[in-house]
Amino acid sequence: MGITADESSHLAALLSEHAEHLVTRWTEIAAASLRGRMTEAELRQEVQELHRALTITLGDGQFDLGAERSAGLRATLADLSRTRARQGFTATETAVSVFALKDALLDVLDVRTGDRETLTAFVAASTVVDQLGLFTFEQYTKSRERLIADQTEQLLELSTPVVKLWDGVVAIPLVGTLDSARAQVVMERLLQTLVDTGSPYAIIDITGVPAVDTQVAQHILKTVVAARLMGAECIISGIRPQIAQTIVALGIEFGDIATKSTLADALRHALRMIDASRRATGAVAAGHRGA
Repeated sequence: MGITADESSHLAALLSEHAEHLVTRWTEIAAASLRGRMTEAELRQEVQELHRALTITLGDGQFDLGAERSAGLRATLADLSRTRARQGFTATETAVSVFALKDALLDVLDVRTGDRETLTAFVAASTVVDQLGLFTFEQYTKSRERLIADQTEQLLELSTPVVKLWDGVVAIPLVGTLDSARAQVVMERLLQTLVDTGSPYAIIDITGVPAVDTQVAQHILKTVVAARLMGAECIISGIRPQIAQTIVALGIEFGDIATKSTLADALRHALRMIDASRRATGAVAAGHRGA
C-alpha cells in the first residue's frame, strides 16, 4: 500500500511547516520509551536527521522507500538501526523511535474533527511511518546478526590463545567444547603462530576439554597433520584417565603422536627433543669438520 504524489507533497509541506513542534514532540515521545538510556540532545539530533531526510524524500515526488531517490532516507534509518543495535537497545525500542512520529502528527492533525482531508492526510502519514518502522526493524535485525557474528568470532579467537612456552615451543590450551568452527580457528591460529615464531614443536593441551569423542579427536588429528605440513611436531597433553579410557573405548588411534598427561610433561618432552636435535646437529657438524 502506497500514497499518491499529492499526498506525498502535502505530507512534506506539513512536516516542513510544523518542523519545530513535530521534532520536539517526536523526541519527547521516543524518549519515554528509552527510559533515559539516551540523552535528550542525542535523541533530538537523531530525530532531526530523520525528519529532514523524510521531508526531502516526500517532497521529491510519490513516496517509495525502495526508489533511488529514497537512498538518503534509507541510509539514515540504517544508521539509526546500527547505532541502536551497538548500544544494546531492543528492536522494539528502536522501532518505537520511528513510530512515535504518528503520535506527534496527532498534535498537528486534529482527526477528531472528522474532516475528510485531515483523515486522508493522517492515513497517508501512517502508511509512510509503517513502512519506515518495518524497514528499521529489518535493518536492526541485520545489524544485530552481524554484531553477534563478529562477537562470536572474537570470542573464538580469545578462547584459543597460542602462547610461547619456550624458545621453539608454543602451546595452545583448549577449554570447552571443540566444534568444527572453533577447530578451524584453532588450526589457523596455531599454524600462523608456527610461521611467526618458527617453532618446531607445538603442544595441544586438552586439559580443559570436558570430553573427547570421535569428532573432537578428528579435529585434533587434522590440526596435527596441518602442523606437520608446516614442519612442526605436535604433542597432545592433558590426557586424563577418563579421557584415556574414552579414547580406547572409541578405538581412536593417535598413531605416532606423542601424548602426555600434563602440560609440564609435554614441555619436558619437547625440550628433550629440541636438545637431542641440537646434539645431533652438532655431531653432524663436527663430523663434517673432522672430514
